[in-house]
Amino acid sequence: MAKAVQKITLSTSRDVPFNKLVLSQSNVRRLKAGVSIEDLAEDIARRGLLQSLNVRPVLDTEGAETGMFEIPAGGRRYRALERLVKQKRLSKMAPVPCIVRDPGVEVSAEEDSLAENVQRVALHPLDQFRAFKTLRDQGAGEEEIAARFFVAPSVVKQRLRLAAVSEKLLHVYAEDGMTLEQLMAFTVTTDHARQEEVWEALQQSYNKEPYLIRRQLTESAVRASDRRARFVGLEVYEAAGGVVLRDLFEDDNGGWLEDLALLDRLATEKLAADAQKIAGEGWKWIEVAVDFRYGHTSHLRQLDGVTLEFTPDEQVTFDALTAEYDRLEAEYEGADELPDEAGARLAEIETALAAFENRPVHYESAEVACAGAFVSIDADGHLAVDRGYVRPEDEPSTQADGDAPAEDETREAGGTGPAPSDVQRTVITIGGGESDDDDDGGDDAVKPLPERLVSELTAHRTLALRDAMANNPEVALTALLHKLCLDTFQHSAPGACLEASVRHVFFPVQAADLKNSPSAKAVADRHEAWKAELPKGDEALWDWLAVLDDTRRVALLAHCVSFGINALYEKGDRYGGPGVSAHGVQHRIAQADRLARAVGLDMVEAGWRPTVDNYLGRVTKPRILEAVREAKGEPAAQLIDHLKKAEMAKEAERLLDSTGWLPEPLRLADSGDVSDTPTDTVEELPAFLADDEEQDAPSEGVVPHPIAAD
Repeated sequence: MAKAVQKITLSTSRDVPFNKLVLSQSNVRRLKAGVSIEDLAEDIARRGLLQSLNVRPVLDTEGAETGMFEIPAGGRRYRALERLVKQKRLSKMAPVPCIVRDPGVEVSAEEDSLAENVQRVALHPLDQFRAFKTLRDQGAGEEEIAARFFVAPSVVKQRLRLAAVSEKLLHVYAEDGMTLEQLMAFTVTTDHARQEEVWEALQQSYNKEPYLIRRQLTESAVRASDRRARFVGLEVYEAAGGVVLRDLFEDDNGGWLEDLALLDRLATEKLAADAQKIAGEGWKWIEVAVDFRYGHTSHLRQLDGVTLEFTPDEQVTFDALTAEYDRLEAEYEGADELPDEAGARLAEIETALAAFENRPVHYESAEVACAGAFVSIDADGHLAVDRGYVRPEDEPSTQADGDAPAEDETREAGGTGPAPSDVQRTVITIGGGESDDDDDGGDDAVKPLPERLVSELTAHRTLALRDAMANNPEVALTALLHKLCLDTFQHSAPGACLEASVRHVFFPVQAADLKNSPSAKAVADRHEAWKAELPKGDEALWDWLAVLDDTRRVALLAHCVSFGINALYEKGDRYGGPGVSAHGVQHRIAQADRLARAVGLDMVEAGWRPTVDNYLGRVTKPRILEAVREAKGEPAAQLIDHLKKAEMAKEAERLLDSTGWLPEPLRLADSGDVSDTPTDTVEELPAFLADDEEQDAPSEGVVPHPIAAD
């Protein structure tokens, strides 16, 4: 006969008046944790008591019930109810739902208290995200949801953003296939297809760090700190329909602007509108571009304008700001740390004083009529206007008798333009960037570098070599003397009294980052410093040079000689044409190596780093792998050899960072082989990558190759 199963008897539930309840010393909770008593009280006041209290009758010394009940489980709820009673929001006699335990049961009050706190299962984060989304769909706003659950509105925004990630990725997260940090990284975009695409790509990679997810999701966007974005303004961009990607979990410095074409259009339109205003000054031409190439004004003559003096009101303001700045500096000179108010005020004064430094410049109206201006955006996102440049074809012609050209002759020289009028119409040219040559690689062979890329790299090297030469007068003097000796002893004598000259070499092909390179800034700053000091006129210059001390004389000599340095690669003319021959280019590069050794040029110290834009995105996959292999060793190259070209270039940029690796055109001809001394070690290739049949085969036994294709 089967044994009867003993039935379970549950404790009865009943309402107990609040004033009949007391806390039990058997409650195991001793430390504060979770929602505060104040917040819990407000929650009970809004939606009532959602969970009954667990109570036991209080017995007297003889074991009889006294009518009071102690609470071993539910102490926080009791304290919240007690708070409401003290606030007169709940009656002392209010019935409280309770589960009344039989005092005769074997289970102790401490065990009940422990079980109630241990047996509960915390809500999965994804369930919470979706619950918040349901509340919003029901009509509750983010601020209202935050108030209901006593969290900050930013927390609600974060959880709603997490709930908005692709359902496919949310399922992966629910099954513990993705960490919360990885899921948070996917929230920077609302494009579910792109989220899933990036996750699929990461399955083939050993690196699934959140920063890499964010980087891939924002690779086609630009930072809000980009000068174009700062110039246009996020409000204008968003009003025009642009989307800003935001990271609610990390500092994103304003986010990323997704629609690059829209941003460029808005920036160009705003620049064009500013150019129209500047045209009212009477300039003959204005060129407009987001950015101009390095040396774009080198072939133009700059007008000598007169900087306007302060007006009386401006002078008073300037003096007052200067005095206040000096007073604040003196007041806090010995302080370890400036008070916030003082620091903010000093920053305001510095900004105001900086505005006074950019004084307007006055030009003669006759000069303005034949000159132009460049309108662009500076590095800080402000409008940059560079006025007063005269093109060679606009230079005023001088007649033999010193008279100005006749009106008809001027019209002929100007081409088929309209007849002169009292008001000259400014010609505004909207410029655009030049696209780089596409790399149509795909072959596993390590091909020669593209000629344009080599030209860009050697432009970087030339500029760095100029800066190094200008800082080494002894080498500059040797180079100049070397040139003079060649002219004197190996060539025909010059026809004039002295024809030792330096021809300023320009860069017809250059990378976008050349203009803002450390070498470019150093050369420009030094040039402007000398230019401001040199007197105008031939006679005055001679007299000034005659009394210049030897130290500054050789420094000026070095600066001038440096502009004649030409370490550029260019395609040589094999057929005896007017251009430089292939042998001449080789001779030029060899001399550049000699100069680089003499001045101790190091392109790494000069600030060049391999990036996707300046090298890695411009060469073939075998070239990328070769670079990583030389700098980090074969294991590092194997870790990325299965990736697509774009992802491989980005990972290579990260791997090559701080290694000091340089491509061949930036190395000295006799420099050591960097592949013999990898700068870092990496873990062995994981098995799932080693068995990937689709990965590109690494090149073995790479033979020397020419710098650029013929």
